[in-house]
Amino acid sequence: MATSNDLTQLAVRVSPSARTSAFAGWTADEKGRPVLLVKLAAPPVDGKANTELIRFLAESLDCPKSQITLIRGTSSRQKTLELPASLLERLPK
Repeated sequence: MATSNDLTQLAVRVSPSARTSAFAGWTADEKGRPVLLVKLAAPPVDGKANTELIRFLAESLDCPKSQITLIRGTSSRQKTLELPASLLERLPK
């Protein structure tokens, strides 16, 4: 997670087409950086999983969807999101 001003980047690995959207814990990428694991109740078709990821995170973090931006990984399971740094404390441990 890199921080700039009051925004931070969050690495997320998604599993689409799950029964329900839910946090699945944390792991580390190949460089040892933290990655949030998220199961999504949407298929990886026509951006539906990306839309569900932003909706689920916004609802879970109690913030507007407009505060969460997908900046990398639109067609990948590994995604990078940008969001206010203050929201990180609301993520599951």
